[in-house]
Amino acid sequence: MKHNENKTLQREQSDRAVELGQHESVRSHVHRRLNDEVDRLERRIETLRLTKAPHTAIMISAYERMIDRKKGFIQSLDSGSLN
Repeated sequence: MKHNENKTLQREQSDRAVELGQHESVRSHVHRRLNDEVDRLERRIETLRLTKAPHTAIMISAYERMIDRKKGFIQSLDSGSLN
């Protein structure tokens, strides 16, 4: 693993520290984590669009579905309908 990737991974792991006994801490942790995952998937899609590899359309479609589901969950979390 590259040095920069290792530092990023360590930072992400420290950002993931969560106080399980505190509802708002858990909620903000989940929200932050989902947003990070959506950002990563969107970057993967952009990379795939620049690639001439086989099956990119299938992969992009799968990533877009994942993004839609994650964004839907974020909206449910924000609206409080998961309580």
